Amino acid sequence: MAICRALILAVVAFFSCNGELLALNKLSQLSYYTESYPPYNYRESHQLKGIAVDLLAAAARRVDGRFDIHSIQLVPWARGYKLTRTGKNTVLFSTTRTPYREPLFDWVGPISATRIVIFARADRVIHITDVEQLNQYSIGVIAQDIGEQALLAAGIAREQLRRAHEATSLVHMLRRERVDLWAYEEVVGRYLMKQEGVDTDEFEVVFTLKVSELYYAFSRDSDPELRRRLQQGIDKVKATIEANGKTQYENILAKYR
Repeated sequence: MAICRALILAVVAFFSCNGELLALNKLSQLSYYTESYPPYNYRESHQLKGIAVDLLAAAARRVDGRFDIHSIQLVPWARGYKLTRTGKNTVLFSTTRTPYREPLFDWVGPISATRIVIFARADRVIHITDVEQLNQYSIGVIAQDIGEQALLAAGIAREQLRRAHEATSLVHMLRRERVDLWAYEEVVGRYLMKQEGVDTDEFEVVFTLKVSELYYAFSRDSDPELRRRLQQGIDKVKATIEANGKTQYENILAKYR
């Protein structure tokens, strides 16, 4: 009788320990931060959505079975950037991967290709053939955004940059000529113009700063197993063929384009 009882307790302990290990390896253990960056991540009707949000949720469900989108916090970019640089087991998205940022984070993805450009009012007829010419203009940027970082890395004087907390503010600053140019992601910039009721034909791209890819940026002290699990989930989403003959990833992209 004593032997049977000991055996039962051993079995219970085994499954209990394994259950705890599985729980610790779930992606719900991470803190997620994102900004309003449509169509990749944004809030609409009090609900977070976008390419990166849907990809994250689909990937997590592939490896964990479930994912609570409400665990994602929508914050200003500069705040999310700082929290991920200093926090533990934190994730920031959608983050452009660059040589400058490479050692600052660990990377999982990619989410999508990205192009960082310089917008100008079309009626200004501004021609930029060399990045050094940008020093002649005032340029709207978001603090710690890839646009600001790329300009500074290219040698653009900091005093030429005009910081704003929200990209929608920069749409109107450019339109009202409070800045000459605006450095931002091309797809997101045009999306925000439409969202603000602005005709996209009023603006044109006059220079391309950087072509790269968007990723989920993990804090450097994050659990390697959690990074591996999310990457595994993303790979599965990109490989899974759905009923229409396209991958789950392709269908996520098509939903927002």
